[in-house]
Amino acid sequence: MTISQKLEEQILIFQENEITEHHIYRRLAKRVESPQNSHVLTKIAAEERSHYDDWHRYTGEDVKPNRWKIWKYDLLSRVFGFTFAAKLMERGEESAQEDYGALIEAIPEAESIMEEENEHEEALLEILDEERLRYTGSIVLGLNDALVELTGALAGFTLALQDTALIALTGLITGIAAALSMGASEYLSTKSEEDTEKHPLRAALYTGGAYIITVFLLILPYLLLNNYYLCLACTLAIAVAVIAFFNYYISVATDVQFKERFLEMAGVSLGVAGLSFVIGFLVRIFLGVDV
Repeated sequence: MTISQKLEEQILIFQENEITEHHIYRRLAKRVESPQNSHVLTKIAAEERSHYDDWHRYTGEDVKPNRWKIWKYDLLSRVFGFTFAAKLMERGEESAQEDYGALIEAIPEAESIMEEENEHEEALLEILDEERLRYTGSIVLGLNDALVELTGALAGFTLALQDTALIALTGLITGIAAALSMGASEYLSTKSEEDTEKHPLRAALYTGGAYIITVFLLILPYLLLNNYYLCLACTLAIAVAVIAFFNYYISVATDVQFKERFLEMAGVSLGVAGLSFVIGFLVRIFLGVDV
């Protein structure tokens, strides 16, 4: 079959994507512990290789994989889990499917390749069985409480105390105590639940760990800067960044809407911080406290 130069260039891009994703899925398959997950990822890797061979028949050229892309997704899978990496990959395949549509008229085989790409996503949805995703609720509990409580507390402390070292010390003590309390509450709550896949101690560690990490991130500006108003602004910016990052991770890994969850969490955290700032001002005025 004779194809135009423009079409051949487009197919060469598809070839590179397919062989690259073949190597990525093979790496993911070797890393996962579940035999079922490994089997599905291996099957997807084989299909990606088959797609590469299909395109090779039209171009007759050998294409090397994108090493940077392989390294990037390998790193993402190590840090955030294979589910996040694989789902992020599938988002890239969805955009590629739009380009496939333009090829169907010229190459009918492109339609069958699109159908297999859709099956990839369905297969991946069935293997979401990572520990960190099973404990998402515990992480959300610790993260959300830390963001709401500590941003509010730091906003109130900022206007009431007006001393970065004192604010950092007070916030740190408050945050660590709250993290221990949240972890203990999550332990007791999970232990009292019936027919749950979550281990009480692990749930407590995820909740307390998420809380502690958020505490240190929010207090960091008060340890590095001297202007307490600037510190508060940086803390609020960090809070929004943490909310955005976590919700992006959840939206990719579990296929939920990013915008609504982000706006809700950000609105609650910033709203509580603003209210606490006003309360700190009123307390300072009416009690006549001057630190």
